[in-house]
Formats: sequence, structure tokens, C-alpha cells
Amino acid sequence: MLEAPPRRPARFITFEGGEGVGKSTQVRRLLGNLAKHGIDAVRTREPGGTPKAEAIRSFILQGRSEAWGAGAEAVLFAAARLDHVSQLIGPNLDKGTWVLSDRFCDSTRAYQGLTGGVDDRLIDALENLALDGHAPDLTIMLDMDPETAFRRVEQRAVEDGLQLTGDRFEKEELDWHRRLRQNFLDIARNNPERCVVITAEQPEEALEAAIWDVVATRFPELQGRAEA
Repeated sequence: MLEAPPRRPARFITFEGGEGVGKSTQVRRLLGNLAKHGIDAVRTREPGGTPKAEAIRSFILQGRSEAWGAGAEAVLFAAARLDHVSQLIGPNLDKGTWVLSDRFCDSTRAYQGLTGGVDDRLIDALENLALDGHAPDLTIMLDMDPETAFRRVEQRAVEDGLQLTGDRFEKEELDWHRRLRQNFLDIARNNPERCVVITAEQPEEALEAAIWDVVATRFPELQGRAEA
């Protein structure tokens, strides 16, 4: 369980959930809503967010680290996160800019920890090292049945005229993704002060409104702010 972050000039919000639940879209929408209310914010993603972290992301998602095992991959994710936190997340929070991240440490715990079978002690140690006190203030856990999520991904690919290939995690069996979904829900249940589960099986605009309601309620500094 992550310790509550110290009070700081800005807020750190992460989005978690399985493949195809709409995290990236909702990160962009929340960024726009914050801007309308006069809040400076940046969006980022994990693994990634900085040049070094993006290089690690490419290495992992291409499957080049798969033979090393889940433990080694957890170390790689932690290395990417360490650079991400020190070079992007921490400096922005310190200067008063909010940070929105598409995935963060909960994904490592769900994928490599719970699904990959990595010992919790290793996950905890890597997490403490990489975060360096920069735990999220709020985690939006988007929940959707994996079968529905993949139908949505396929439909969007058809509409965009793209060939659906997917990375190594997207190619896992449906039952694997069902277990992953439960892993995320378990993380949310064990961290109720930080995590809020929102069903993603609703129109994008309705989901956007539900997320804004959670964010505006959670952070007093947003209350009373009119749209710019």
C-alpha cells in the first residue's frame, strides 16, 4: 500500500485499468477540463514519459525482455519510472503543475506482481525506490469487461482504417485479461483512500463527466473555480 504523499503545490493523478478501457482519451479530456478551470497540467504515460523511459518501453513492449522473466521486467519498469519521476513528474509538481499519467506503479503491481508472480517484497522495494515520495494523490481506475474492451478497440481500428496488431500484452488470452481486471479491482479495494473505480462502459462524454465529478470533489482548490 502506498503511503499518502506529502502536501505539495500541485496534484498527481494516475489512470489505471486494462487494455482498451479508454485511459488515454480520458487523460486528454481531463487535461482540457483542468485548463478550462485555470489549472496548469501536463499529461504523460508509463512506461515512458522521458526519452530514457520511452526506450525501455519500446524494449519491453516489443517482447525483447520477455525471456528474462517477470522479475527482470519489474526492474526495467522501475528503472523507467525512476527517470520519469526525477525528470518529469517531480519537477512539474514542485513548480505547481499538475501531472496526469496514463498508467503508473499500479500497472507494475497488476501485470508483473499479481499476474507475473513477482514477490511482493521486490515490488514494494522497487516502488519505494522509484517513487521517491511521489505517490499519486488520486488514481482513477477505469473498469470494463475485457471482451467489451477488445470489441471497442477492434471497432476503432476499423473506423481509422488500421490493422490491429497489438503489443505483447494485448495478445494475451481473454481469460488472462479477466484476471488482470480483477487484479486492478483488488488494488483499488486495498487502497480506498487513493483509488476510485469508475465503470468505463458508458459514452466518452458521460465518463468524462463522472471523472470530473470525482476530481472536483476530491480537491478543494477546484471548488468555486469557474471555467476560464
